[in-house]
Amino acid sequence: MLMEADLPNDVEALRTLVLEQARELDALKVFQAEVERLKAIIDALQRHRFGRRSEQLDPDQLQLALEEVETALAEAEHARDKTSRAQAQRSRKTNRGSLPAHLERIEQVVDVEDKACPCCGGALHQIGEDVAERLDVVPTTFRVLVTRRPRYGCRSCEAAVVQAPAPARIVEGGIPTEALIAQVLVAKYADHLPLYPQAQIYARQGIQLDRSTLADWVGRAAWYLRPLRDEVLKRLRRSERLFADETTAPVLDPGRGRTKTGQLWAYARDDRPWAGGDPPMVAYVYAADRKSERAEAHLGNFAGILQVDGYGGYAALARRRQQVQLAFCWAHVRRKFYELADTSPVATAVLHRIALLYAIEDEVRGEPAQQRRLVRGEHSRVIIDDLHHYLEARNRQVSPKAKLGEAIRYALTRWDGLSRFLDDGRVDLDNNAVERSIRPLALNRKNALFAGSDEGGDNWAVIATLIENCKLSGINPHNWLTETLTRLANGHPANSVGDLMPWTTVG
Repeated sequence: MLMEADLPNDVEALRTLVLEQARELDALKVFQAEVERLKAIIDALQRHRFGRRSEQLDPDQLQLALEEVETALAEAEHARDKTSRAQAQRSRKTNRGSLPAHLERIEQVVDVEDKACPCCGGALHQIGEDVAERLDVVPTTFRVLVTRRPRYGCRSCEAAVVQAPAPARIVEGGIPTEALIAQVLVAKYADHLPLYPQAQIYARQGIQLDRSTLADWVGRAAWYLRPLRDEVLKRLRRSERLFADETTAPVLDPGRGRTKTGQLWAYARDDRPWAGGDPPMVAYVYAADRKSERAEAHLGNFAGILQVDGYGGYAALARRRQQVQLAFCWAHVRRKFYELADTSPVATAVLHRIALLYAIEDEVRGEPAQQRRLVRGEHSRVIIDDLHHYLEARNRQVSPKAKLGEAIRYALTRWDGLSRFLDDGRVDLDNNAVERSIRPLALNRKNALFAGSDEGGDNWAVIATLIENCKLSGINPHNWLTETLTRLANGHPANSVGDLMPWTTVG
């Protein structure tokens, strides 16, 4: 802010100052308007995140849109603050995060050059200090591990030569350590970075590696890791309740010069909502098609409750296998009525009842199965019975060819499976647990476009299984893969792969 003493006495200089201030004020208004416009865009995107499902964007698309708009907002705010002569005193809304204690601290001291008092010339002494921490980064640093194995001979009987055996490796005779292979796997299957751009990143560090070389490493690692994925699937088959879902996996079909549609099947267990003691886990299995026989082959002798969406292949499986009971997903039912809510009072009424069911579920999440069953029997069953009567009545009034009629029939034809949660506290209201596990596959598919072969799709399923289980167990997938690949290379017994599971390393 200008003080009276700062104003010039010369009229021409004063005129110049006023014009300069006017130009700055006009520029400030422009930048402020831009800031408000960008904030409005962010608010609109946030409504897509938290609003009705019919208004929601794909989560990955939403994140990309938000980060671009927030970047533009930061630029506009910086320009506004630089234009204003006054110091910006606004509080930052950006989440700076906390800096973990385990990170290396490199201290730098910014000190005054002259330790003499500017007033009297006496010696200054320290009375305190300001400390600020900033997050720094050293770009990916490669190093070369040089292994020396001295050979020893005996002067008495010169025929004997003694030397320690070479350490076992995943890639025999190759250059990568197990930590580097783990880095390639995590970048490809957890961070969704295909091998070709990884090779470009390494080239910037002067490391020339062909994409085919990285692919060879991935294939060898997948061979070692496949028994672990199979062990996860075997344990899932012994569960009493599972989630199942599937998503497309485009695969190159060289014979026809285009891609064909394979499938990645996901089978998951998550007992945390009913305070179960078994660890959450997921297994992915690649298949060349979506035939119902695939799920039957994957699940083996599974006997229990299978919570699924409306895909007819699961119903066919349950008809062939009497020991499998289906529980259906209320989120899929809700989705069909959301699409009609703006024009149909019936859809709005159905959504209101489903919302009541979810409100009850919020209260019992994390409670023991018996408690969940009792609460549902007391409160949810009334809503379910009322909704069933309501849908049956409207079904007689609505054309079967109308979208509303289709939504009603979708629910009524699956009513037994939709009601199964009332009598079993272990059953969830929806299939969201496995849909969350499907999302990383979809993002990887978006970046990689397609797998190169059916074998590549299977490798994808193997490695993604183990990385996703690391996430579920809350451990670093790179650290786990490095240790596990090292143990496998050193001959870890095939009948003890259960000891290597991610959840065994928690804590």
